[in-house]
Amino acid sequence: MTVTAQQLVLPAAAAAVISAVLILLLRPFLARYALARPNARSSHATPTPQGGGIAVIGASTLVVACLLVFLPSLFDDPRQLALTFAATLGLAIVGVTDDVRPLEAAPRLILQAAAVAVVIAVLPATLRIVPIMPWWLERVLLLIGGVWFVNLVNFMDGIDWITVAEVVPVTAALAVFGIAGELPPQAALTAIVLCGAMLGFAPFNKPVARLFLGDVGSLPIGLLLTWLLILLAGRGHLAAALLLPLYYLADTGLTLVRRLAAGEPVTQAHRSHFYQRACDLGLSVTQIVGRVFGANIALALLAALSLGTSHWRQAAALAAGCAVVWLLLRDLSRKRA
Repeated sequence: MTVTAQQLVLPAAAAAVISAVLILLLRPFLARYALARPNARSSHATPTPQGGGIAVIGASTLVVACLLVFLPSLFDDPRQLALTFAATLGLAIVGVTDDVRPLEAAPRLILQAAAVAVVIAVLPATLRIVPIMPWWLERVLLLIGGVWFVNLVNFMDGIDWITVAEVVPVTAALAVFGIAGELPPQAALTAIVLCGAMLGFAPFNKPVARLFLGDVGSLPIGLLLTWLLILLAGRGHLAAALLLPLYYLADTGLTLVRRLAAGEPVTQAHRSHFYQRACDLGLSVTQIVGRVFGANIALALLAALSLGTSHWRQAAALAAGCAVVWLLLRDLSRKRA
């Protein structure tokens, strides 16, 4: 069973409208109780309300729940979906708590690992990404990778619109893959609903932002993307699952390696990511996110080209994706006049 393009349009539009309406209702409250004040990691100079993720995750959850009630035939595994969203909402609670009163690193990491563990536990027992690897080892690596991915989405949410420029192309591509039968219908619906909710948030986050996602948005978004990308990889499309978030993987990975090599404390806030350094080197926020969005469109197209059984085609698409990301990072690292 697959979904059609027509079945995805209305959920996406509903999520966008609900997300925008929730933001309009919540923004006065967030401006009073959830201000993000500038710190060593910040790219903003004045206190700005955060917590827009409440609307994004709230709209996504509401629309998916309505679809599950009124169109249950579109969902092949309601239990998996329900528990995945339960873990997502739990992680959103962790995020909103951290936004209002920052948590210590250890309990925050434990709670993140618990949410990822739920998502891994409800995956189909037959889902395999690297069949030659022992089942238990693959699941352990998925857990570790999931926790890392949840955090890297949070790390990368450091300038206006960058998460929109990442999540919208990735989720739109995943929805298209669902139409092509390369993802389960419920995964395609979740992807397009999240895409719509992010589009509803986008006008409030455009430079100069009037509202930030906050951890309440970036952490659960990272969890949902983790689930979707694992499902894609489990369908035999590991190259596509790596290509879609490749810029985020490269920026965070290379930044971590660079900081470790320099002996910097990697647990402290910093402004060392490529997109952050690009701000200091003369690019505007709009120029940076425009480049990131363009690269993500290219990566999505390469991910689509990688679908199939040809290992040569997958390898060629992955190599081309690495070249795209290398050119982007090189451009972000160039000093402007």
